[in-house]
Amino acid sequence: MRTQLLIFFLVSFLLGNAQHSPAPPSGNKAVKLIAEMIDSIANLKTVRTSIKSLERINNAYSSSASEIKVNVNPRKLYFKGREGKLEILYVTGSYNNKAVVKPHVFPYLTLTLETRGNLMRKNQHYTIHELGFDFIGKTIALILSKEKENMAKSLTYLGKHEHNGYMCHMVIYETKNYPFYEYTVKHKETVTSIAYKQSVNDYMLREKNNLFNDFGYLKEGSKIQIPHMYCKKAVLYLDEKTMLPVSVSIYDDIGLFENYDYTNIKINKPIDEKEFTKGYKDYGF
Repeated sequence: MRTQLLIFFLVSFLLGNAQHSPAPPSGNKAVKLIAEMIDSIANLKTVRTSIKSLERINNAYSSSASEIKVNVNPRKLYFKGREGKLEILYVTGSYNNKAVVKPHVFPYLTLTLETRGNLMRKNQHYTIHELGFDFIGKTIALILSKEKENMAKSLTYLGKHEHNGYMCHMVIYETKNYPFYEYTVKHKETVTSIAYKQSVNDYMLREKNNLFNDFGYLKEGSKIQIPHMYCKKAVLYLDEKTMLPVSVSIYDDIGLFENYDYTNIKINKPIDEKEFTKGYKDYGF
């Protein structure tokens, strides 16, 4: 329902913009493509894909490669680091709603961890709940919902380009207004809860306020800096066949914050229930 409302919001903007005030044609084209992307994501049932990520961690860049398989609803996920050093299994309602984690390095112990706990979150931009495409669609829609009448002016369509082996529509979002404001921490608030409430990036708050290791309640009354917008700039490559994002780059006031490239994308193909169990033959839990 929420996704349908976001699509309705974007389409309504297009119609209203066409009737009242002129906007850059490339901007209107970009808004239409974003609406199609959100609709495509909303229709996903299963996803298999390889991911290459580049994330700014402690003012340096960290790269990794992984493979995931996801059942969207109910959410079931298997993650494997491309180097084979880590496996993660999460199944809604199973294992006390915790993640089963197997690092293939000493001491080789299989752990059951809180998905939003410090061990799972440390030096990571996102949790396993954000892996896949659903979070991308919601995030982009939230970015644009803050723009309102400036939406088309903030978006640019740069035509078709080949990227990651796919022929893609290239769309760029950029805002000229990217201020930070001072926020007073309230009772029993965490970095994560504040980020969720303010619709901004969790790790970006940690980096801006030097809260890399603060995963519990923050001190009530303390001050932190929060960006008004989720990002300053976003670059998207949308596969013209599936309208899914095969590449996403996010920028803040410093520069590139994160980049994710998706390849070997397979969608809406049944995944055997056994593939979401610890004892599956290909896993090493």
